[in-house]
Amino acid sequence: MGILDLFRLDGKVAIITGAGRGIGAACAKAFAEAGARVVVAARTIEQIEAAAETIRAAGGTAIAVPCDVMKEEQLEALVKAALEAFGRIDIVVNNAGGSRPGPALHTSTADLVNAFRFNVGTAFALSRIAAPRMVETAGGGSIINISSVAGNIPSAGFAAYGTAKGALSMLTRELAQEFAPKIRVNAIAVGSTRTEALQTVLNAEIESQMVRLTPMGRLGEVEDISACALYLAAPASAYLTGDIIGVNGGLLSLNLPMPRAFG
Repeated sequence: MGILDLFRLDGKVAIITGAGRGIGAACAKAFAEAGARVVVAARTIEQIEAAAETIRAAGGTAIAVPCDVMKEEQLEALVKAALEAFGRIDIVVNNAGGSRPGPALHTSTADLVNAFRFNVGTAFALSRIAAPRMVETAGGGSIINISSVAGNIPSAGFAAYGTAKGALSMLTRELAQEFAPKIRVNAIAVGSTRTEALQTVLNAEIESQMVRLTPMGRLGEVEDISACALYLAAPASAYLTGDIIGVNGGLLSLNLPMPRAFG
């Protein structure tokens, strides 16, 4: 077996949430190119159908399953759909999540709880639901959580999002200990990546500032993240679990400075 064979996913089945666009869609495309059969999940049917069709048009295998990750019954149905279609589950990518930055004094307790539930609770729920079926049908597998550099670098304006992603990174480490040796659990600490979500806050001035504050001198692209996800999904990372890999251009401080509460 050559080294590149360790990056193949032939015969494996992957569930990816938030896969209608952005990082999730890029992961689905990468996994399919590596030979996996992919379950593309998100709330927007048109987006997941388009993502799945792109994979099929390139010769891959994909199905689109509508899923609101905030509803556990839909996560149960997602796992069931994957098993009915392909008979096994090897890989789960918990990509759905997010929260806009904002001042802590203008962030309600409900906002904080919702950010935690969306970014951490949903990943925990799908992992808990899928893990027994992964062991039962595939003998084990890999869970990949899409975290953020904001989860380990404190900064003004990120009390809700940063706290939630920090908790997701810790959940990754906890589940890695509990699910070993059958299931590996790792996360990617994503930096500022050019997605539709980031475009909502970007203008020329903000982008220039973010690029200037990033050691690698550019924003991330979704392919930067999907390449790392492929490594974590593939046999190449068979001895890696409980790790948080930073794919963030070398950031040691956040590149979107926000005002402090009291000057």
